[in-house]
Amino acid sequence: MKNEQFNVLFIQTDQWSERFTGYGGCRSIMTPTIDQLARDGIVFSNCYSSCPVCIPARRSLMTGTFPKTHGDRVYSDRMLMPDACTLAEAFSKSGYQTMAVGKLHVYPQRSRIGFDEVILQEEGRYEFGVTDDYQIWLGEHGMTGREFMHGMGNNTYYTRPWPLPEEAHPTSWATAQMVRQIQRRDPLRPFFFYLSYQFPHPPLVPLQAYLDMYREDEMPAPLRDDWVDDSFIMQEMTAPARHYTEKEIRLAKRAYFAQCTHIDHQIRLVLGALRENGLLDHTLIVFASDHGEMLFDHQMAGKRCFYENSAHIPFLLSGRPVAALRGRTDDRLACLEDVMPTLLHFCGIEIPDTVEGLDLLGEQRRSWLYGEISDGPKATRMIHDGRHKLIYYPYGNRVQLFDLAEDPNEERDVSGSPAYADVQRRLEGLLMDSLYGPDRAWIEDGHLCGVPAPEYTEKPDYGFSNQRGLHWPVMPPTAH
Repeated sequence: MKNEQFNVLFIQTDQWSERFTGYGGCRSIMTPTIDQLARDGIVFSNCYSSCPVCIPARRSLMTGTFPKTHGDRVYSDRMLMPDACTLAEAFSKSGYQTMAVGKLHVYPQRSRIGFDEVILQEEGRYEFGVTDDYQIWLGEHGMTGREFMHGMGNNTYYTRPWPLPEEAHPTSWATAQMVRQIQRRDPLRPFFFYLSYQFPHPPLVPLQAYLDMYREDEMPAPLRDDWVDDSFIMQEMTAPARHYTEKEIRLAKRAYFAQCTHIDHQIRLVLGALRENGLLDHTLIVFASDHGEMLFDHQMAGKRCFYENSAHIPFLLSGRPVAALRGRTDDRLACLEDVMPTLLHFCGIEIPDTVEGLDLLGEQRRSWLYGEISDGPKATRMIHDGRHKLIYYPYGNRVQLFDLAEDPNEERDVSGSPAYADVQRRLEGLLMDSLYGPDRAWIEDGHLCGVPAPEYTEKPDYGFSNQRGLHWPVMPPTAH
């Protein structure tokens, strides 16, 4: 395929697993737009977030480097970007006009990380001393500080309908801002436009119209398994979901699905703007998410783990520029670090030497992928060989092994099974070879030894997982 300077529209969501898309096999959710993009493009069906939490995942996406290189496997919200060429910077240097709308999740918040311009929407993080463009817009339209008047938390799963006008919903607002940028683009230069939605990540505050599309009794039952027990690490991992009732879980799923469908329908407006401006035929459409969402499967909620709901993400390329690849599914083992080299090479742009990911349209394939998330008691490491996934918890020296070809829902942990002894031995060896720094202390005499698990004690949540308040009057950063 000939590389050209195609326009690129990159649509990113937050906390959306491929498993919660129609094309990904979920029959309970409505994602007609994304499903059509998948049919008309190439789907990378085995793509993972190598560090499934917002900031590290986005650092990997924007630099093409793994956490070991970019420096964050935890969630370091005051860490500067690494000294590496970013995705936006590479496009800018090649003559593209570059624009981001929505969530960047970088520090400092107004850092443009290589984009010519950023229209920012950062989920009300006033503690960094920044008023973002969405908050400015609310103020200009008589809704100053009201974006969190719904009272729902950004990391909890209680829900209610969105209380402000539809155009003030962050999903609708970001869409309108991107359409405006399409209309005011420089017609003499190609563009790289990045539309980054903050949803379906909580708060779960869908528009009533989208909530009405789903019923509680239609929600899929949570996945069960043979491995969640009362061990220290399992109690740690299931803690965020522990105190929700069955009704609250059904309502949360309904609201989450509604937020997904809202995004799906809004994408149609962006594509419509491209078509009406004569740009669609020459624009590569990219869809991806930073990580997924457990959504109460395996008694867990949120991300920060390597089970499929959390780590298996959507990634597809669509549009007329990839017409030769239409309808193709590529099952090679992929990750967010591969997005940058894939897009740059497709558009004929030199890939920076700092990039560690692979061009997914090239011939090179990885035989395994290493993942890492968190330090301390919830530290988790992963090795994936494309079929088998080994998850390691050093606290308690817990090893899990899943055969995703036979058990795609991870209901059976086959670690310790004689039939998988060779597979487990091989993946454990790859894992030990991948550990670095203080993690090397988890190895003794050529075997994983981990560290003793402490006695489990449920932690208080006095701040309700970063609950926001009303944002008028604005509190100064020193008050947080």
